[in-house]
Amino acid sequence: MTEYNSKHGLVRKSPFELYMSFVDMRNFLQMLPEDKRAGITADFDTITGTVQGITLGVKVLDRHPYSRIDFADNGGPVRFSFSLYFDASTDPTRTDFYIRAQADLPMMVKMMVGSKIQKGLDKVVDSLVDISEGRMPEGIDPDKLKDFNL
Repeated sequence: MTEYNSKHGLVRKSPFELYMSFVDMRNFLQMLPEDKRAGITADFDTITGTVQGITLGVKVLDRHPYSRIDFADNGGPVRFSFSLYFDASTDPTRTDFYIRAQADLPMMVKMMVGSKIQKGLDKVVDSLVDISEGRMPEGIDPDKLKDFNL
């Protein structure tokens, strides 16, 4: 397994608030545009979808209230897992947010996409920080974030 660690970002939400936004997988489905929801299903613990004929899923493995949520693949061609961390900062209105991911990738695939995985994780952190500070990253519909409490 190859491990990837995102950068850290200070999100303008308390650990409790941010954790609660990610605890229910149905929240992720609600964020998707209507035209992208076809073939995607979610419940409290899982989200599954089919992309270009390949079914991919993510399930929650464990919830550590207000500090970490652990996820893993729920079938599919690639074994992976990741954890979202919600650490308290010196400012109680901010959370030190970061992601740790592991993927079982063949060497050739790792060489082709390894740096893209790292950049993608960092972009998730940067986008979450931007959204929490009222800056909307390109392509994000602010109306989709209402239920996400960001």
